Amino acid sequence: MEAVRILRNIFLRTFVVAVGFGVVFAIATFVAWDAGMSLVTSHFHTDAATVTPIALQFFSQLRFLVWFGLLTPGLALHWTLKAEEKRARLGERRPV
Repeated sequence: MEAVRILRNIFLRTFVVAVGFGVVFAIATFVAWDAGMSLVTSHFHTDAATVTPIALQFFSQLRFLVWFGLLTPGLALHWTLKAEEKRARLGERRPV
């Protein structure tokens, strides 16, 4: 039971850190979009129409990882832990 609790805490804390990084990345992207776009287009010899979908794909994949890779298992483990604690308090046993 302690291993499940530790795993739950890891998932939920990683979720919080990933959301924090996502917010920082989004703010940095919006603030530095004009300067960064000119730098990227001159360095990689491309245009804004090519770079914009790449940035959009990055944030879409980050959102997918955060929600389905971290939050969903963390909440599932949390729900399982709370149900097991409630069952232990009431003295119930699961059928084998």
